[in-house]
Order: sequence, then C-alpha cells, then structure tokens
Amino acid sequence: MTASTATPAAKLPYWVRGDTNAFFGFGVNVLVNVLTLTGLCIGVIKMPAGDVFGVILPALGIALVAGNIYYTYLARRLAAKENRSDVTAMPYGPSVPHMFIVIFVIMLPIYLTTKDPIRAWTAGIAWAFIIGVIVLIGAFVGPYIRKYAPKAALLGTLAGISITFISMNPAGNMWKAAWIALPVFGLLLIGLLTDIKLPFNIPIGLVALLVGTAIGWIGGAMSVPDVTAAAKDIAFAFPHLKFDLLIDGLKDMAPLLATAIPLGVYNFTEAMTNVESAATAGDRFNLRSVLLADGAGAVIGSCLGSPFPPAVYVGHPGWKAAGGRTGYSMATGIVIALLCFFGMFGLLGTIFPTAAIVPILLYIGLLIGAQAFQATPRAHAAAVVAALIPNIAQWATGQMDNTLAAAGTTAAQVGTDALTGAGVVYDGLKTLGEGAILAGLVLGAIVVFIIDKRFWHAAIGAGVGAVLTFVGLIHAEKVQWNADGQVTLGYLFLAAICVLFALTKPTPRVPEADEHLLLEGNEFTEAPEGGVPVPVKA
Repeated sequence: MTASTATPAAKLPYWVRGDTNAFFGFGVNVLVNVLTLTGLCIGVIKMPAGDVFGVILPALGIALVAGNIYYTYLARRLAAKENRSDVTAMPYGPSVPHMFIVIFVIMLPIYLTTKDPIRAWTAGIAWAFIIGVIVLIGAFVGPYIRKYAPKAALLGTLAGISITFISMNPAGNMWKAAWIALPVFGLLLIGLLTDIKLPFNIPIGLVALLVGTAIGWIGGAMSVPDVTAAAKDIAFAFPHLKFDLLIDGLKDMAPLLATAIPLGVYNFTEAMTNVESAATAGDRFNLRSVLLADGAGAVIGSCLGSPFPPAVYVGHPGWKAAGGRTGYSMATGIVIALLCFFGMFGLLGTIFPTAAIVPILLYIGLLIGAQAFQATPRAHAAAVVAALIPNIAQWATGQMDNTLAAAGTTAAQVGTDALTGAGVVYDGLKTLGEGAILAGLVLGAIVVFIIDKRFWHAAIGAGVGAVLTFVGLIHAEKVQWNADGQVTLGYLFLAAICVLFALTKPTPRVPEADEHLLLEGNEFTEAPEGGVPVPVKA
C-alpha cells in the first residue's frame, strides 16, 4: 500500500491543493466528452437542439452528479477505513467508447433508414438501459474475474483502450491545430509528470486551458458571432422521467441485444480493469460497489432520456499523480451537472478551442499505457502487448468502416480480394477486434500463463476463449450460437496443446526479486497483501 500520513476521518479535508489541479484536468476531460456527444446528437443524428439541451444533457447531469458524489463517498470511506489521507476518488463520466458506439452503431443506422431522429433516440435510450442492467448483473460476477485474471491481462487490455479510443482521436485533433495544442500538451506534461511547480502553485490544468484558449482566439480560430449566437440559447432545464421513450425503444429490443450484451460485458470488464488500475496506484476500492453504481447510473440516465451510459473512467492514477484526492470528483460532477441544467455546452463549444481541451486525454492515454508495463513483471511484457492488440484491431477496422462509409460504400461492397490486394487485412482484423476488451483479457491471460509455465491455467483460459467465441461475445459481429466456428476451434486446439504440456508437469517460472508485489491480487500467486504505486510524480 502507498505510504501516507495518517489522518483521522473526522479531520479528512474535502479539498486539498491537488484537488484543484485534478479538477481542472478531469473537469476538462468530461467537458470535452459532453461537448462531443452534444455535437454528435445535433450534427450526426440531426436531433432538435431543444431535446439535446432540454432532455439528454440534464438527464446525463443527474447521473454524473449522483455518481461522482457516490465515488467521493467511497473514497472517503476507504480513507477512514485505512486511516490514510492520500486516497483518490474514482473518476466518473460519460463512457467514451459507448458514446461513439450508441451514435454510429445504434442511432445512426435507424436515422438513415427512417429519417426520424426521435426513433433513433428511443433506440439509444433502450440500448443504454440494457447496458445498465447487464452491468448490474456484472457486479456479482466481476469480482471473481478480477480475482483470477492476471494483472498483465487486465492492465494490458485497459492500455489498449486508452491508446486507441482515448488517445488517437484527441491526438488527431491536436495535430489539426498543433499551434494551439502542442503548447497546452507541453504545459500538462511539465506540470503533471515532473516536480516543477508554477508560481503560487497555480493549477497547471487551468493555465494550460487558458493559454490554449488565448492562442486560439488571438490566432483567429474562434468567432465572436458564434459566441453571441450560442449565448442566446441558454435556458434552464431540469430532467424528468421519460418512460414513454424508454418503453417505445424496448418494443424492438431484439436487434439491440446483439451489441448491448457484449458491450454491457465490456462495461463491467472495463470498470474491473479500472479498479485494478486504482489498486495498483494504492487505492483498493470494492469492485462490487463500483459496478453497482455504474449500472445504476446507466439505468437512471436512460429513464430520464439519456442514451449515454456513464462509467468509471480510465485515468485514476493520472489524477492521483496530479494530487487529486476526494474533492475533485464531486466538484466535477456538480459543475458539469449545472452546465447541463443551464444548457451551457453550446456556449462553451464556441469559447474553448477543441485543440486546447483534448491534450488532457492524450496525457491520460500516455499514463495508462505506461502503467500497464510499469506495474506488471518484466517477464509478462509480451502478455501486455497481446492484450493491447484486439483493441488496436477494433479501432483500425472502425477507422476503415468510417472511411468507406464516407465514400458511400462498405467493406462488403469493395470486396475482400480488393482489400487484400491493397494490403488491408480487413476480415482478420475485424474478427480479432470484435469484443476487444474481453478478447484482450483472454489473450493476455493465456500468454501470462504460458510464460509462467502454468499450462493448466492456460488451457482453462483458452477454453474460456472458445466458449466466449462460440456464443459471440468475442470475435463475432453478434451474439448467437456457433458465432464463429473456426475461431472457436482454434481456441480448443490451443487448449489441447496446453493440456499436453501440462501433463509433462513442468516447473513453474520462478518470479524475479520483488515480483510478488506486482502480482499481488491474483489468486494463482501466493503474494502477500500490499501494492505498488505507479512510478510517476505523487
């Protein structure tokens, strides 16, 4: 466990100086995501702005303020239990992968077919509700997965998400306006990854945002008329129940299950890996409590009209390294909720350049990617890479699909032969990337067990991969029996090979000195209690 100065619970402050830094960093993170989903609803699905600002954002605001206050409570409870003052609350906001999936996979096809944005909206609400129910169920099975899954597999698949879905889009937006973004990124790196302090301890996140905004305005990237027009649309809206929309969406539930089931499993697996990441940084939260809150947030939000499931975020170690403790999360939830209630996101999108905001997401991606290697044994580095690969495949095929759609075609219309002739291994990458977070978890675990010469464990892992593939939770486009027989057979053959080697009774790999500390928390080791902090600035 991370060393700290003991502080009685009654004297534990609600706010410390580091919370200011984390608040501006995390708050900007959530701000970017809410601005993005707002633009997607209006620009892609063509939803009326009144429904977006008057229903969806207030509904999301309720879920965010309730969730972040709850996670602040969990952090303070843990601090009191362990008599520590350095516990950092879990960050909580709208799930970034789901944000894009519900728009482009669920809502957009319905809108393009019916030209009815309201019908697309009801489908998104129903989909978010199903996601929440699955996560609630996952609260009772997730702890067992975390108990037995190797840390390299958990952190590796999380790093895959952070490098692709969390980092790549922001990186692209940064280099579209590098003259704004790179100074912001440099300030964040200096302030959060070194021991250099600004005069008077001014929060680096705030300074970076202001510097980027100033450069953008001086350079002519922003427009005063846009700000004036957006200011006229500000109006207060408080959420209310939208059971009618939810019921309408659930009437045609069957098509939604094909993505909701694997993505619901993805949600609780992602939360599980984020809890593992927090534990590696020294804060050991109860996984079931985290998952119940995640599921409840999605259900509550959908009942109020939001199609965007909230989730525990990647990045706890980053906010801990920035000095955040228990106050930053609650403050973020409250501030973002107020902005949602007052319809301020249209105005904010015209004030702050996107390139001044997104570098914080790339910073988080760097930190989580590094953690996957720093907090696992050197011998397991190959397993971390194996866990990364399915997420990279999913991201890559998503980019291909979007590009082809923009050209008015699809991969099926272009044809496998034509794509292969151009050096694009589309079919294989598509299969590899389906259910990426679960696939990464399975592959990473198998590689860890093989490296450690624990072949019975590896055989079980391959068997799990076969079952998940057979029912379509990984390596398949939809949930069904015998979803991909060839991949299922491949996992079974791999399991058979591992069994043959297990019968030779090889001696398991001998861990290196102090490696037991990195492996702590997995049932297949005999590690003592304890943990290792992420080796970045505290």
